[in-house]
Amino acid sequence: MSQTQTARLMDGAGLARRIVEQSTARAAQITRESGTPPCLATVLVGDDPASVTYVRMKRSRSEKAGIVSRHVGLPATTTTAELVDAITALSQDPEVHGILLQHPVPPHIDERAAFEAIAPEKDVDGLTLSSFAALSFGLPGFVPCTPGGIMRLLEEYDVDPAGRHAVVVGRSAILGKPVGMQLLAANATVTYCHSRTTDLASMVRQADILVAAVGRPRFIRGEDIKPGAVVIDAGYNPGNVGDVDFESAMTRASLITPVPGGVGPMTIAVLLAQTVDAAARQLGLGSDH
Repeated sequence: MSQTQTARLMDGAGLARRIVEQSTARAAQITRESGTPPCLATVLVGDDPASVTYVRMKRSRSEKAGIVSRHVGLPATTTTAELVDAITALSQDPEVHGILLQHPVPPHIDERAAFEAIAPEKDVDGLTLSSFAALSFGLPGFVPCTPGGIMRLLEEYDVDPAGRHAVVVGRSAILGKPVGMQLLAANATVTYCHSRTTDLASMVRQADILVAAVGRPRFIRGEDIKPGAVVIDAGYNPGNVGDVDFESAMTRASLITPVPGGVGPMTIAVLLAQTVDAAARQLGLGSDH
């Protein structure tokens, strides 16, 4: 690809709309066939403004898709035991099909203990140890929503990871690690990079598929991107800026996700799709995905 050419944009917003439409239709079918609508429970501890906004958005999107939204709001002083009890009650409630614990939780709470109170069949955010193990062993289960969205974007644009070198910059348990595992399962050769990586630029230059998930604005420079690479920018920083320097990357990549409108919309679309899948399984109706 010459310096005068520009990459094709990967329209996550458009694909997300189609996934939500499909999930809405499936939710209506499940409700008709079972008499029970899919239900997503959201759990929020404290009143962090960003978390409140995220939960409100997820609840609104769920309701528009025909998914009942049940909200459990707990004070910031909630203990780990109290949070575990609240989540355990939701796990045992047959009318709740998916559980979303908004993170981060206040620092005095054992977040992992709280996540582990979510029944695996209701872990529609894909964040329990059970879900992570299922992903690593290639077993059925729910994937973390952002990595799941990334893989659907690659599929939508006919990007076959098999035999390609995928470089993941970032190793978080909810994004970097699981997306690398999914790429590995799709037969890519995967390299994880992080803050201790020596000569990161040389690793980035080898990437046929680059996933930037480091949380630092414009951290990946266009000059370090291999010509023709597929660039997935999973970062979102203040000012609607991703982890990749978009303008310079456009002259090198063959495909690239914009920020916003790329990976972000896919996250909630996958959440809704997995909630509908969870409801179908629990109600004995099977799953389409």
